[in-house]
Amino acid sequence: MSVEKYILKMTGIEKRFAGVHALKNAQFSLKAGEVHALMGENGAGKSTLMKVLCGIYHRDGGEIELFGQAVNFDNIAQAQAAGVSIIHQELNMMNHLTVAQNIYIGREPIKMGFIDDRQMERDAEALFKRIGVRIDPGAVLGSLTVGKQQMVEIAKAISRDARLLVLDEPTAALTQTEVEELFAIMNDLRSKGIGMIYISHRMDEITRISDRVTVMRDGEYVGTLNTADTTKDEIVRMMVGRVIYGEKKEASACPADAPVALEVRHLNSGSLIKDVSFTLHKGEILGFSGLMGAGRTEVARAVYGADPFDSGEILINGEPVRIKTPAEAVKHGICYLSEDRKRYGLMLEKSVAENSVLASVEDFVSFGFINDAQIERTAGEANAKLRTKMPSVRQKVKNLSGGNQQKVIIARWLIKNSDIFIFDEPTRGIDVGAKSEMYELMEELAAKGKAIIMISSELAEIQRLSDRVLVMCEGRKTAELDIAEATQERIMKYATMREEQ
Repeated sequence: MSVEKYILKMTGIEKRFAGVHALKNAQFSLKAGEVHALMGENGAGKSTLMKVLCGIYHRDGGEIELFGQAVNFDNIAQAQAAGVSIIHQELNMMNHLTVAQNIYIGREPIKMGFIDDRQMERDAEALFKRIGVRIDPGAVLGSLTVGKQQMVEIAKAISRDARLLVLDEPTAALTQTEVEELFAIMNDLRSKGIGMIYISHRMDEITRISDRVTVMRDGEYVGTLNTADTTKDEIVRMMVGRVIYGEKKEASACPADAPVALEVRHLNSGSLIKDVSFTLHKGEILGFSGLMGAGRTEVARAVYGADPFDSGEILINGEPVRIKTPAEAVKHGICYLSEDRKRYGLMLEKSVAENSVLASVEDFVSFGFINDAQIERTAGEANAKLRTKMPSVRQKVKNLSGGNQQKVIIARWLIKNSDIFIFDEPTRGIDVGAKSEMYELMEELAAKGKAIIMISSELAEIQRLSDRVLVMCEGRKTAELDIAEATQERIMKYATMREEQ
């Protein structure tokens, strides 16, 4: 099949929601056997465009031509029947069923009036062999890693004879090994003429796996580039309409005589945290680096009172404190922004205003009544400073993009006037433009004397923001580096070192 044959053309796509013009004359095309990246800031309209393609949303205008035919899907089942499948970032499968059952649910092979589980597993095994994956069809899906589960989802799509795959942030929760396996599968599917739309914020992946890149901004089409003929900087400029700076910090911005805001001495918690000690100064950003499972989040949660610890001491402004619950941590001026903001940080069905004052709602009670007008005014002011994109503070948080949801949490702690901020993977799942704004916010907080712990798996992020870098491996602190000496090579050396040297 010729790679020049277009299997998808979307032109003039319009979509409106209440008060929001989500898609404005958007367009997108895909060739057979092509990986076409779709990029843009959170809220740019990428997911909305794909939901229009798959029939989840009805378009208000424009045309879609699929495999040479004009189409207008009413639901996702019609899109699947036509050869289009979408692999969502948050997988939608049944963990208690087997791999084979997940793939063929609703279309199981029948023998003598009963489901033929053996045939189903044989079919699944043949399917995995076809796409070059080794997975036990009889394994319970929930026992697999996220990466393997994603491959099962891809296999399910291929079993439906999908000729167009939409992959939405497919590597967000994968290890590097699993990313390599996914790319191998994608290259194999590409060679078979299957077209793939690849949505990701990870620039290195885009430049490696895609053939073309289409950029959207504020619901509109910006342009399409051949990946081999462009640069990361050019893509970023198209995405955000402004220059994003990302150079390594050469020297600490924290004053040498800055007082210590937080000190942790000899913290231990089973095998998760092993004798970890460190200091954090006012106006300092202390980067926590390490591989997955190094114990970084466990240390943060113990300091915040979210998890108990066996032994150790915590001092705030030089005074020993006992913190057994997050409420006690908040009283001591500590706030924690979880890497899983939807699970631990937000009430998705509540408004921006309600989420913004969650930690300080008692401050808005007068004579037994909650002052809603004051809450909305305060939340509006805090989110305006953070440039949170929203129709109003009455908007439900679940309807905001990931980057704007993160800003609402920061607004909460600004309203509470916290002194010590713990950011756990603060830019996970948000685009490069929102990342730049998050970086600016953290630097502004540090400049105002706030003390910040930043846990990040991105070495470039660690280098970009940190004044000092604490490296962990298997529950231990293996190094503490001034940013001037924190090269990626040194950080990785200590991140794989079992004992402190």
